[in-house]
Amino acid sequence: MINRSQVLVLGFFVGVWIALVAILTFAPGIYVQALNPPPGMTTAVEIGFLVALTTLIAFLALGVLRRWRWAFWLVVVAFLAGLLRAPASILELTAVLPSGGPTWYVLFQGVLGLVQFGIGLALLRGYRKAGVWGPF
Repeated sequence: MINRSQVLVLGFFVGVWIALVAILTFAPGIYVQALNPPPGMTTAVEIGFLVALTTLIAFLALGVLRRWRWAFWLVVVAFLAGLLRAPASILELTAVLPSGGPTWYVLFQGVLGLVQFGIGLALLRGYRKAGVWGPF
């Protein structure tokens, strides 16, 4: 039986994967700019990128479902570090840092980081109550 902590992380993974597919479909230039594929290889690089990230997300989802301890700590550290996206997004929007894409994408990254941080805090709360993958 999966608990609220696991549902929250799995839901985040699903949401991120859907966002990835939507961005690759409707605004592929964002990732093409970042990946910088050789001429004529754009589609192959995009597909490879999607397959690689899908594999990573699926493997982490398996770790969530099986309640692997190392996966818990990896997710907690990564999600707590998501807080750094908010000031980075602000610095990008104020042109202190070079922009990583259009304004909507920079804002999306900032919001995503705040959501990650919130989930990370919830996971720590669950850990304090019931251990690794404990419900918060």
